[in-house]
Amino acid sequence: MTFPESTTAVVHIDLRTGAAALTTAQAVRDRVAEQLGRAGLPEPDHPLLLVTDTPAGLTGHQLQYELLSNYRAVGDTRILVLLVGSSPGSYAGGEEAYGPDRRLVRPATLRASTIGLVWAGDLRSARTALERPEPDDPASLAVLVDLLSVPDVFVRVLDDLGGLPDSVAAPGVRLLEQDLPPEVRDRAWRDALSRFAGEDGGGASPVTLPPAARLPEPLGALVSGREGRPHGHRQPNGPADLAHRTCADSLDRVDDDLVALRALPGLLSPARREALESDLDQARGHLDEFRALVERALQGSGSGAAAEAAARLGALGLRVPPAESAGERVGEGLRELARTLLDEGLALRSVAQHFTALAGRVEPVPGTALLHRLDDHSEEAVHRGSATEYAAPPRTPAAPLVLAGAAGLLGGLWQGALLPLALVVPVVFVAVAVWGARRLRTGRRTARWTVGPRVAAVAGAVAGAAAAYATAPPAWLGVTGLLAGLGLTAEAVRRLWRGVATSWAAGRGTTALRTALDGLDALLAELVREHWAAEERLYCADAARSVAGMLRATAAAADAQAVPEPAAPAGASASGPYGDEDWLSAPSALEDPGAETARDGADDGDWAAAYTWESGPPGDRDNTYATPAPDNPYATSAPDNPYATSAPDNAYAFPAPGDAYATPAPKAAPADAAPWEDTATRAPRWLDREIGEGGPDLVATLAGDLRATVMVAMHPYWGAVERGQAGALAVRRTEERVRDVLSDARHHLWHNGVLAPPRHPAEHRARTSAAGLLGTDSLRVAELMGRDTDGQAVVQLSSPEQGSLLSRDPEAARWIRFAPRTLQGEVETAWHKSGSPAPDGALWTSSGRYAGLIRLTPLRMGVVDTVLPRQSRGGSTRPDHPDDTGGTDHPDHPDDTGGTDYADRTDGTYSTARTAGTETGGDEGW
Repeated sequence: MTFPESTTAVVHIDLRTGAAALTTAQAVRDRVAEQLGRAGLPEPDHPLLLVTDTPAGLTGHQLQYELLSNYRAVGDTRILVLLVGSSPGSYAGGEEAYGPDRRLVRPATLRASTIGLVWAGDLRSARTALERPEPDDPASLAVLVDLLSVPDVFVRVLDDLGGLPDSVAAPGVRLLEQDLPPEVRDRAWRDALSRFAGEDGGGASPVTLPPAARLPEPLGALVSGREGRPHGHRQPNGPADLAHRTCADSLDRVDDDLVALRALPGLLSPARREALESDLDQARGHLDEFRALVERALQGSGSGAAAEAAARLGALGLRVPPAESAGERVGEGLRELARTLLDEGLALRSVAQHFTALAGRVEPVPGTALLHRLDDHSEEAVHRGSATEYAAPPRTPAAPLVLAGAAGLLGGLWQGALLPLALVVPVVFVAVAVWGARRLRTGRRTARWTVGPRVAAVAGAVAGAAAAYATAPPAWLGVTGLLAGLGLTAEAVRRLWRGVATSWAAGRGTTALRTALDGLDALLAELVREHWAAEERLYCADAARSVAGMLRATAAAADAQAVPEPAAPAGASASGPYGDEDWLSAPSALEDPGAETARDGADDGDWAAAYTWESGPPGDRDNTYATPAPDNPYATSAPDNPYATSAPDNAYAFPAPGDAYATPAPKAAPADAAPWEDTATRAPRWLDREIGEGGPDLVATLAGDLRATVMVAMHPYWGAVERGQAGALAVRRTEERVRDVLSDARHHLWHNGVLAPPRHPAEHRARTSAAGLLGTDSLRVAELMGRDTDGQAVVQLSSPEQGSLLSRDPEAARWIRFAPRTLQGEVETAWHKSGSPAPDGALWTSSGRYAGLIRLTPLRMGVVDTVLPRQSRGGSTRPDHPDDTGGTDHPDHPDDTGGTDYADRTDGTYSTARTAGTETGGDEGW
């Protein structure tokens, strides 16, 4: 996996054990490339090399230092040498012999401005005076190396060393480490993966896309253009427009005939009905012609390219609007939509469903797929839609019923011999009903007339006759009532005829034909809309489905990461990615050289397990910081392990078996020892650990980190989408990148903790606090960084003998106050609340789990002895300093190269620098 060039990493090289393999420039490059490659990083322009060595190794590993200082890179190669242990001593003129730590002899190769030395004579990891850990205690050294491997700390230390005499200093440290227990971190990681991937709902839940106005510009234009195009789809005076206009004109004439038929003359004369039926038949013919044109348009647009289909539609008089720039930047729009949905907290599978829905919204439908909708506008469908040809009129409105009843009442005010006149109004209603039904008769069937008005007229006549019998009105009142009743009868008949004629005309198909014409025209408009930007929309739909498949594959990869891997079988090797040459898996050069043979079988010589801080998820074969081999006495918690935890009910009283910095105790803790006593022997006294149980924002933050990381991994895929190459190859490559970044995110979490942001954080999202992530308080970090430089805040990593070599000027020391950048806001707020001034030059690191203080104390003048090596062909003439080709090596100056002598400083000044290899005689001194 290749990450941006801005990513930096510190490459660690241990010359105490691996110097024999670094005798050529290619071997050095291979070692650097191996570490960078296993970490998933490219070769940087400005390499940062952290070299672990002993003071004696400075002269013994001259060749290696020359190769490292001459490492080829685009920029400067910066080297920080961490020296552990005492100096073998030095001599002055062969007469005066000093004890250890009296001189630090370094080759002139290490005098470059980009090289600095940190000399930790004794890591001072003992918490009590009775403890006697080695000066290069593995657990303490692992912490120190881990701290200096933080790029920000590395660069700051190297810069501060450049301002000290000889670029050499003795360190003092005080650290606070905040982290989670392995089981809590593992559970949070798996929960974040599950939340990030989402659940597979099988597509049962409907997904609603945001409105077109909220979609990114290219996608919003395609969606709104498909769904909201204007109806100007017919070219003026084109074939489609003429056919539609002819049919519409025929239906307009039918409407005019219907208006005439609905008047009272239409009830009396058959001519108006005949005119309506003639125009109706003509409209049916014109509608059939228009339907045939629509069918040709649908059939002619179902094959061929979009341009050819648009040409065929144009020949039929249909106008497809130009796409303009609607299809540009589709890939950018899809990427922006994915980022927006992921930033809203949606899971991958939910985002994939949104992209599938988008594909359905923008994908063009071919014309042949719309042919089946012609059946909805066929002749049979028209007749089915009109119910029946002689449908009964709708329910009679209340007005004709009231008018009929009133007319019968007024016309029935008769008595005696004139009582038969009360039936005039009801008879008129019956006659009109019979006449109207016959007028609308077709064939053997006549239209049915509503009986409500007739019943109302009869009832009114009976009521009028009863009123006249009771009141005996005069005859003129009966005549007046009859005339008024006939007038009301005419109005009621007019209303009734209008309703019956309208119902009859609808049964004949006037309304259905108008509906069919509008439906066919809407079908043409939809066909034109489907051909608008057809190629761009088809490309967008295919790309959206490809992205959906990519997101589902990513979700599957996340699910695979969340499944616990099977534990390694007993006896299997679990070495880290650096293999057998890991600098931590080899013995220390400070130990007795004569114990090399016994070392192979000894348990106390292997301290690799001490470096693997809570060595990552179980069974992680490719974990860069995997637990060392099972034969490591500190890697397991077997019953016979003298350093195993003896209080299983105390979750954090003892570090886990894979604790990176579990210092091996010299002997097993007593059975009655308190938990804190055993804990004190497992960590250096300058390191405090604060174990949290996880904060409320832990899972959500990790899931957000995964979203940002996966978007970076998919960056090349969006380019393939824009180029129209989002095929199987691009998907497969993206899947590989996603798996790589998920694995890298897991390694980052286990190595740097949860406080450090990932390599690709979301720039617009602020990282939460330590309380939200770890469940701890950042107040201790603020207090530690704000301590006064009174000498009590740090532990000086120097032996008592080395202490006399340090500068006594308190102003000469350089202080580095540092903490993770994630805690910067909290720490500064704590300083502000307490009224403490913010210290100058605070370093906010981009990675790492540490916070604390580093003090770089320079050495006294004259302690550092810089010498220049020379190559010789024969033995040295100096009896106390011969080379390895003949004679005996100086006991304090062993020479690994076999032919390199060193000029010494005897008068308090440095020897004249000469290039190695210029001396041809082995007897010549400087």
